[in-house]
Amino acid sequence: MGPPLVYHPAYAVPLPSGHRFPMQKFRLLKERLEQLELARPGQIHQPLPAPRRWLELVHGRGYHEAFSRGLLTPQEVRRIGLPVSEPLVRRSWLAVGGTVLTARLALRHGLACHLAGGTHHAFPLHGSGFCIFNDCAVAARVLLAEGLVRQVLVVDLDVHQGDGTAAIFTGDPRVFSFSMHAASNFPLHKQTGDLDLALEDGVGDDAYLRTLERTLPDLLDQVRPDLVLYNAGVDPHRDDRLGRLELSDDGLHRRDRLVIDAALRRRLPVATVIGGGYDDLAALVERHTLVVRAADGLARIHATGTERSCPVTDGPRPGQG
Repeated sequence: MGPPLVYHPAYAVPLPSGHRFPMQKFRLLKERLEQLELARPGQIHQPLPAPRRWLELVHGRGYHEAFSRGLLTPQEVRRIGLPVSEPLVRRSWLAVGGTVLTARLALRHGLACHLAGGTHHAFPLHGSGFCIFNDCAVAARVLLAEGLVRQVLVVDLDVHQGDGTAAIFTGDPRVFSFSMHAASNFPLHKQTGDLDLALEDGVGDDAYLRTLERTLPDLLDQVRPDLVLYNAGVDPHRDDRLGRLELSDDGLHRRDRLVIDAALRRRLPVATVIGGGYDDLAALVERHTLVVRAADGLARIHATGTERSCPVTDGPRPGQG
């Protein structure tokens, strides 16, 4: 049995025809992993929506209530880039609950993968770039508040800077934010994280992996986190419509193995989220399988299946607590 996987059927919601966000990738990813025998019934965990008290560790009540009640201004909705609907609201609360559950499972098993997540452009009081709530930020704050961790490292390798995450944790030494991204890509105005590596357009596999290999092991030793939250966005791929880097499928897979292996060698739990990717659905889904393939292989090598003394609870439904 491979690492725990977190998924909910409500992750894929209807969007207008021709919308550029590939919403069906979540359903197709789960189906593809089942075909590859990388997602077996005993591995899959279904989250509950995040309760309000979790969300408000990061996001203001006025913002999340306006979103959930359909009261955002047209400008705020345009900034998010997704039309607000009841299914999207449910999906957004569920996805946050999913990343929290993934983080709990990682603390117990050493490694867990969320088949969604990575909404790193969401700020405390507004959404942006297809991101409504910042799932990794909420997960970090929940586990810190519960005393399950004292130090978290966010490793964000999406092609776009994790600007929302960097802004949320400015001045919070308990969460170290590391983003390696394309310098000239969205967002136009970057935030200042704890460590930002901005790459020039056209960087390919070898240069990218050398940079990461020079940086990540020392960073893990320096920060010594109790949990690594890894955003494995596949938009650094050379064929991605919104990326500016030149990684291949093999380069992405080697990247994912490098991150997960470096953490597991130090006995640091890793929770992965899939982040961004914009291409033909079939090719995109195949790329999103890469982090699960890497996790599956490395889980066996590192024998991370040993149970740890960390409670795993999905939490109450939204609005409770």
